[in-house]
Amino acid sequence: MYAVIATGGKQYRVTKDGVLKVEKLDAEPGATVEFGEVLLVGEGADVKVGTPTLKGGKVLATVVRHGKGAKVSIVKFKRRAHYLRQKNHRQLFTEVKVTDISAG
Repeated sequence: MYAVIATGGKQYRVTKDGVLKVEKLDAEPGATVEFGEVLLVGEGADVKVGTPTLKGGKVLATVVRHGKGAKVSIVKFKRRAHYLRQKNHRQLFTEVKVTDISAG
């Protein structure tokens, strides 16, 4: 069984016992989080699609850890104008393990 959830402005396809990295959540490692914005739940040919979300659909997950993503360099440059700006960014993430999917 799989589901499509929306969190942090992005959509993720999740399966039971799957691990994924989402935008940083305010939860301690080991805590259980619930994703209520379930867009789709499917198993084989049986697929339930929400308009835009499924009523009563939810995905439960356990927080594994928090961390920082890979470093991304930002460079702004204009030739012949003595203009150069360089910055770096590391996005914070939360790694979660999906424990349960319900269609509602």
